[in-house]
Amino acid sequence: MKKYDLIAILGPTASGKTTLAAHLAAKLNTEIISADSRQVYRRMDLGTGKDLADYEVEGRHIPYHLIDIVEPGSKYNVYQYQQDFLRAYKDIADRGKLPVVCGGSGLYIESVLRGYQMADVPENKVLRQQLEGKSLEELTEMLKTYKNLHNTTDTDTAKRAIRAIEIEEYYSKIENGELIMNNYFPTFNSLIIGVSIDRESRREKISRRLRQRLNEGMVDEVKGLLAEGIPAEDLIYYGLEYKYLTLYATGKITYDEMFSQLEIAIHQFAKRQMTWFRGMERRGVKIHWVDATLPMEEKVNAIMRLIEN
Repeated sequence: MKKYDLIAILGPTASGKTTLAAHLAAKLNTEIISADSRQVYRRMDLGTGKDLADYEVEGRHIPYHLIDIVEPGSKYNVYQYQQDFLRAYKDIADRGKLPVVCGGSGLYIESVLRGYQMADVPENKVLRQQLEGKSLEELTEMLKTYKNLHNTTDTDTAKRAIRAIEIEEYYSKIENGELIMNNYFPTFNSLIIGVSIDRESRREKISRRLRQRLNEGMVDEVKGLLAEGIPAEDLIYYGLEYKYLTLYATGKITYDEMFSQLEIAIHQFAKRQMTWFRGMERRGVKIHWVDATLPMEEKVNAIMRLIEN
């Protein structure tokens, strides 16, 4: 038997990856570590699609980690995720269980699977002062001098773009030997499962879930966060649902504009997720794809065969 020390379940939004991870975790009597960059925030539930009911399998609660761990308004990052992941991983593994990491945030999950060595990038006040007042277009052009812009969320807002430039500038100094990176992240022998869903089914599920979450009170969730005193620009920083719902809640766009623009943005996001996962494969990550439309038992059994072979 090949000895794995981590199972990963990844896939685009609306692919059913969380439900699959929960059923697999039930079969393995283990726990799940979330790899979602927004589900870390408390009280941001509908907009991040936490769907905590997915962690209930035949009346049994499957324990999960790294959901609801920081306050809205804060800026959580990949470096922090890696540190929190390691703590959760050790907690699960020390109890003799095989951890399952599940999520759709490509950078977060790849940073774990490929063992990215990262540094905690501090705020560069001098650089921020230099960039203050520049337009989003100017900041985007500056960011392009550092890297190809695969992640378009870096340029959603000027605030995001400044932070992205700050990070790139920091890492350029490490590469030039001006700074030493002293963080270490281990590598795991991982079995990686991707949940494959055809484009039309994915689009239909995304649109249906968006309507459902709006009916469940997603607008009120955003209004509540604004009422707490969280600045609108901080919510817009989180992108997708929080960007467009905040623009609607603050009177910048109409409800119909919000729905239309958000629906398109989520479809585009799911496409970018798949592009990221295909990129992981090109970078040497072996992903075993399973069909989202298969019965749950068949999917779980297929993964169990991979674990045992």
